[in-house]
Amino acid sequence: MPGLITKADLDYLFRQAGPIPPQHPPPPQHYTTAHMQAQQRAEAERREKMRRLALTPTDRNIPDGVEDICIGDGVARYRELQEVERTMDAMIMRKKLEVADSIYHPRAPVWGTMRVWISNTAENQPWQSTDLDPETFDFDTGTSATYRVKIQGRLLDENPDVGLEDDDEEEKDADAMDEDSAEASKTTTPPKPTVFSQFFSSITIDFDRAKSLQPDNFTQIEWKRPENAAAKDANFTQLEFERKSDENINVTINLHRHLNPDRFRLSKGLSELLDQDEDDRAGIMMKIWEYARAEGLQSDEDDRKFACDAQLKALFNQDMFYFPNLPHLLKPHMMPVPPIQLPYTIRVDKPYIAPSPDSGIQPSAPTVYDVRVQLPDPLRPYMDRVLRSKDNIESLEQIRAIDEQIALIMTAISQSKAKHAFFTNMAKDPVNFLKRWLSSQKRDLEVILGEASRGGGEDASGAEWWRGGDDGVWNSEVAKESVGLWLARSGMMKAGGH
Repeated sequence: MPGLITKADLDYLFRQAGPIPPQHPPPPQHYTTAHMQAQQRAEAERREKMRRLALTPTDRNIPDGVEDICIGDGVARYRELQEVERTMDAMIMRKKLEVADSIYHPRAPVWGTMRVWISNTAENQPWQSTDLDPETFDFDTGTSATYRVKIQGRLLDENPDVGLEDDDEEEKDADAMDEDSAEASKTTTPPKPTVFSQFFSSITIDFDRAKSLQPDNFTQIEWKRPENAAAKDANFTQLEFERKSDENINVTINLHRHLNPDRFRLSKGLSELLDQDEDDRAGIMMKIWEYARAEGLQSDEDDRKFACDAQLKALFNQDMFYFPNLPHLLKPHMMPVPPIQLPYTIRVDKPYIAPSPDSGIQPSAPTVYDVRVQLPDPLRPYMDRVLRSKDNIESLEQIRAIDEQIALIMTAISQSKAKHAFFTNMAKDPVNFLKRWLSSQKRDLEVILGEASRGGGEDASGAEWWRGGDDGVWNSEVAKESVGLWLARSGMMKAGGH
């Protein structure tokens, strides 16, 4: 029969869904009276907040016809001010969108030079011990000889004088480096970042020695940037590590650059096509788009479809491609950017650690490298200040409060205009005005009671409409109940946004 599920259908569904994990009933929840009352109070507060929000006036336009009963040109000036406000709001919103777009679509990267100092010290080496002959072979495997490696980096100022520094600059100690960094930060506006770790996503130190020959069985040291930027080990100005050894060791320091957006090393074919070795994903796709458009490879029937010439066919191994599928086609031709490799020899011998004063050699003289790093966008702090400024948020809160006051004033003006029209019409013809007003009230009451009819009894000429008191129509239980239901229905419609 149609509509019934057969056993074959169930088997197919089970094969598609896989094994069903065991289902455990949810633990029973015990609600106390206080907990239920708290939930009810929270729900009541939420409903009251929504009701007040729905009843809050938002119209800041001055009612029509007010200019006829006002003295002066205040209404015209207010409307001119509203037009200026709309123009300014549109301009500010357009500028904010442009700033946000420039943040998420960065411009060409800015590169700088970072000078890296690598040095090491040693302790408890055989030649440092006074009661042990350095020429004697030590059969004790539990040696206490250690070394400490220090890696420091400082961003150089980009000016022509940077390349003319003498060799003494490269041999400054840590204190002198810190002083120079402080002076450089005073002379630049805004100051350039000096946090060494912020330029790299990870740093690894590979030891050129077998694992079995290492005292601690480690042949690599690695630091990775934590996801939380406020973590304790996220920001540092120098990297230090200490290990055991009484021999010189060759190491390679790998600096993986932190690139924003991520850049990739291009394959040989793609590099020849784009005439560059590295680029980010958006830049690669844009250059291929420009190349295909310039060569006339775009289809006339479908703008997303492109034919492949000899170079593109060699890359993608197909005759045509759709532009939305380009990221998938480019994936095999985009490799991670290789790290910056700095070779260094950890020396624990006496000529390096403690040279003779007559030699003129600095103890633990550092090895200096200049590496190329990507600098943060200099406009990014100012753009963030525009979008997320505390003063800007406070100004918006003040503007919102003023708008609420203006909306309340417009509501009061509208009510005053209605009162003015009421009393003006009443003063011109009191008798006919009261008849029309009573007829309107009667009609409203009939609508509320569900007794309204077209064409009849709308003039309120009957005596029952003139009589008040407990026995009058206006004070009947049916009228009270209908008015209450009508008001409740109106309040619910306003709270629901109708």
